[in-house]
Amino acid sequence: MVSDINSLYDEAASMGVKVYEARLPHCCQGIYDDDRRIICLDQRMSQRQTLCTLQHELIHARYRDVGCAGRNGVRNELRAQRETALALIDPMGYRTAEQMYEGDKWLMSVELGVTLQVLSDYQTLLREWCCQGHSLQQRYADASVNA
Repeated sequence: MVSDINSLYDEAASMGVKVYEARLPHCCQGIYDDDRRIICLDQRMSQRQTLCTLQHELIHARYRDVGCAGRNGVRNELRAQRETALALIDPMGYRTAEQMYEGDKWLMSVELGVTLQVLSDYQTLLREWCCQGHSLQQRYADASVNA
């Protein structure tokens, strides 16, 4: 579980990936360049957006993903979204936030310190988990054992 943004910058350094900030096009919050081993983040993002985007781009770096076009690009992007959600959202924290805010996505995302997109990705994972016949109670029990 990621504790703060500094741990992500430390992870990038340990991987030999440099992180820069610049003004990126509006359609883009972060970019990973595998050839140069750099991540560039949009300097206009909030701290929460920066945390989520840096985690996402580090997953691309970990797998040495090259671009996001084509079939492999789509697969890589989905993997990065899922792994970002799992890295940033603690199952017990999610459960507490869901109960506290009665499922209000905005309030839950603020409580969990993630973007609405990361929260949505996590909720998709939970739905898939349940569709595979797993119990959410077991998921929470597994999370509390691993904590």
